[in-house]
Amino acid sequence: MRGYFAIGVERASKKRNLGNLIRSAHAFGASFVFTIGATYSAIEAEADTSKSPAHLPVYNWATADEMILPEGCKIVGIELVDDAVDLPSFRHPLRAAYILGPERGELSPELLEKCDYVVKIPTKFCVNVAMAGAITMYDRVKSLGNFQRRPVGENQEPEEREPHRFGGQFRRK
Repeated sequence: MRGYFAIGVERASKKRNLGNLIRSAHAFGASFVFTIGATYSAIEAEADTSKSPAHLPVYNWATADEMILPEGCKIVGIELVDDAVDLPSFRHPLRAAYILGPERGELSPELLEKCDYVVKIPTKFCVNVAMAGAITMYDRVKSLGNFQRRPVGENQEPEEREPHRFGGQFRRK
């Protein structure tokens, strides 16, 4: 898959949720993970059984103003707000830092201002922060990865594809 991504949480307070998110980020191939204004206990991240900090950088910034991202990296807020783009319709940037709001809260107005995009998962209500992160990362991998197309019906063969000459992308025959 081309490009890179990172994922983080603003004001995380639950170490199991953060640990689960970091473990999922490691599994989905994140380049780094981060927190903004997390509590110390959340940073302990005890649910991370893959020991992700040994395999990818973890940045803990006190405020959104301290956040330093690579040049050209787009900030994508994941938040249930009316004017957000539905995740299934969103075209993921090749270089992205996804940021989720805290448990029992939402992204701060200051951080929403910094977002290049705001995306929502089309659910009836908020899901767990680690679950929202995993759904977002899965959607990114699925939409930017070079996977075979799904069949139209359950008993049909998938459409054939031939390699495209640019960056391993595929096009329909």
